Amino acid sequence: MAPPPPRQPRQLSLVLTLFLLCFNALFGQAAAQEDEAILNSEIARLNNQSLLWGPYRPNLYFGVRPRIPKALMTGLMWGKVETYTDYQTSLRYTCEQNEGMKGYGWDEYDTRRGGVQSIHDTENGIDITTSFVKVPGGATGGSWAARVKGRLQEGVPSDRKTAVILYVTQEGLGTLEAAKGDDENGYEGDVTLNGNSAALGDYKLVLTKGKGKHPKSDHKVTEVRGDAHTVVQSLTYQEEFLWQAKGIVFKQLKESVDAFVEKYFDKEDPPPAWQVFQLENRPGAGNVHIIQRVFEGDFEFDILFSSASAGKELSSADLTREIQEATESFGERFSSVFAIKAPFTAEKYEKFGRSMFSNLIGGIGYFFGESVVDRSYAPEYEEDHEGFWEEAAAARARNKPTLEGPYELFTSVPSRPFFPRGFLWDEGFHLIPIADWDIDLAMEIVKSWYNLMDEDGWIAREQILGAEARSKVPEEFQTQYPHYANPPTLFFIVDTFVNRLRNANGTMPAVKEHLSQGVSLSSASIDNVEVGLEYLRRLYPLLRRQFYWFKKTQYGDIKSYDRDAYSSREAYRWRGRTLTHCLTSGLDDYPRPQPPHPGELHVDLMSWVGLMAKSLTNVAEVIAPEEVEDYTKVLDGIEHNLDDLHWSEKDGCYCDATIDEFEEHRLVCHKGYISLSPFLTDLLKPDSPKLGKILALIGDEEELWSPYGIRSLSKKDENYGTAENYWRSPIWININYLIITQLHNLATQEGPYQETARDLYQRLRKNVVETIYNSWEETGFAWEQYNPETGKGQRTQHFTGWTSLVVKILAMDDLPEAAPVAPVESQYVKDEL
Repeated sequence: MAPPPPRQPRQLSLVLTLFLLCFNALFGQAAAQEDEAILNSEIARLNNQSLLWGPYRPNLYFGVRPRIPKALMTGLMWGKVETYTDYQTSLRYTCEQNEGMKGYGWDEYDTRRGGVQSIHDTENGIDITTSFVKVPGGATGGSWAARVKGRLQEGVPSDRKTAVILYVTQEGLGTLEAAKGDDENGYEGDVTLNGNSAALGDYKLVLTKGKGKHPKSDHKVTEVRGDAHTVVQSLTYQEEFLWQAKGIVFKQLKESVDAFVEKYFDKEDPPPAWQVFQLENRPGAGNVHIIQRVFEGDFEFDILFSSASAGKELSSADLTREIQEATESFGERFSSVFAIKAPFTAEKYEKFGRSMFSNLIGGIGYFFGESVVDRSYAPEYEEDHEGFWEEAAAARARNKPTLEGPYELFTSVPSRPFFPRGFLWDEGFHLIPIADWDIDLAMEIVKSWYNLMDEDGWIAREQILGAEARSKVPEEFQTQYPHYANPPTLFFIVDTFVNRLRNANGTMPAVKEHLSQGVSLSSASIDNVEVGLEYLRRLYPLLRRQFYWFKKTQYGDIKSYDRDAYSSREAYRWRGRTLTHCLTSGLDDYPRPQPPHPGELHVDLMSWVGLMAKSLTNVAEVIAPEEVEDYTKVLDGIEHNLDDLHWSEKDGCYCDATIDEFEEHRLVCHKGYISLSPFLTDLLKPDSPKLGKILALIGDEEELWSPYGIRSLSKKDENYGTAENYWRSPIWININYLIITQLHNLATQEGPYQETARDLYQRLRKNVVETIYNSWEETGFAWEQYNPETGKGQRTQHFTGWTSLVVKILAMDDLPEAAPVAPVESQYVKDEL
């Protein structure tokens, strides 16, 4: 009998085919994942390189450091030396208010390339220009260079003497040594410092001879001291004192002057001041190097930092080329990103817009140090008794905070002279225009903030990191409390990022093809969608944690007072209230119910939580669809409870609420910015009747409308312009920007209030731009707030944080006629809120 025909080959063929299909699928998936990992790694490397160096010491007029702790840092000082008292009063270093300046700041600046800053020092009679560029490359982040120019102002004698000091420090492990000069009295040519550290490797810092005349003296002490050479003093100080540059310089000057006076000073024939206030030349090794020069008239010199890993030392010719290219690149990009619209197309508004944006992005800094935190979790901090603000104040006085950290933060700042540190709710506004310019830079800053979050979901509202930062803050305001919140404005930027990812049609090109030009790094996470999604996956758990921290710690009490509301869960109260202030809300002295009560509810806080819920819905739809319902339920409750708990039909606006003497729910209406909160956070439907009343409040000249912008508090309110008058009348640009944005949205979509919104939008946009521009033109500064009666800038000068939102307003549409109508359902402007 013949054996049966073999069947195994067919079965083996099928099995083998399935095996090969599975193998190829798995291998292909693994290869794709490997490509994604390589792409992520390469983008991260190039991003870190392009952002490593910068003028990241915004509290100084010009100070360069890397975005790493304990590293090389430089700072520029200057001052006239005509008399023996000039040094004490005229030496410039840290940005200060009312220091005889007619404006200062960046005329153009790009964080990844560099820019040009102008400083108009009227008291010293000199204009200083600092041009900064960086050349990424090498294993340790590349090189950078700066050019410093001094030009005497008109009417100043041509022989005016100006001392210039470059203050250089090296923290952490490593060495820094000044090469010896031409003779014992100093240097005729370049000054070279050779250094190394673990993070930066080997490097060279050169201060070129440059251009300019040095004063000469025929006084007899010249035989001892010589003419005005460049001198270097190399010193070693404990690291905790290195930031005190002025103190160290003055200490060394005093030692030199005392020794000089004792040996050589003749009252009958005194030497010129510049010769007396000249440091002794003592170059060598140390962690502090003071390089001093004296010029007569105009001057110019370069500072060249060359990383050995870059393989090439920078020259002044390289610097000249890079400055020119950076200027050309900035001009082209600015006109493209912020295309200024009518009626602001004149050249003066272009210059204004460039300055405002450059000072915002040029105010980005890197901060490292310990923070003062009270983690006592005292029971008084629950704020659940009547009179809680007094009990909490007593607990704060009794408890001793501790230093935590060190932490690091990469952030922009509200004001270089007065607020040179990170503020949580400010930062979300700062990043709105920055995200248009460089979304990856904006998200790098967002990541830096969320890296500060503790395990509960808290981020301190004010980041006062290190002794240098604390030196600018009164002691009573330094301590941070883990039950204090702040408006979560970083969600503006998260929303923008998600919407841009959704709209991206990019694929994942080869790394070298796409990333050969540094400029593409500004949108690498959008152009390479998987990179952006990976960023979002890592950020999402932190966003969710913060959201639930708000719900847990800032909840408002509905049940104890039998309040009638759609949801028994959605009500909120700021913790940290006092009798006169609610600093945690960001609106400080804005009137609230009196006296404070544990049953209080704050409409602005509920609106912010609603914004978070909308944003998290947006994020979850992309990366966690199973969690979308968690947020839509919260949002639904908030949208209903805003009306149930906070709407006053009598006043035609949203209001805070409290509990009256009969333990009943009572609305307390102080018409102003908080009344607009649901409108500002895009929680109102475009056909809601309540929206019509909100628009009427905005446009009422007897309430909020002024010729210069929207007032923070109604003119009819009894608290208008009273007490501290911080948020009790002045015009604030961050809130005006949100109003203008929402008016634009309404004006460009079909609805019952389209024409009303268009008219308000047109007039308000023009008023706000002119208000900021006129004060800038008159004073040389952007301001913290603007007077609603005169339009003049007031309080903090050089407030180029959220006041720089004017660049976004300049680029908004001109709508002189009825706008083209788009369907309502497509009108959510994702790039804004």
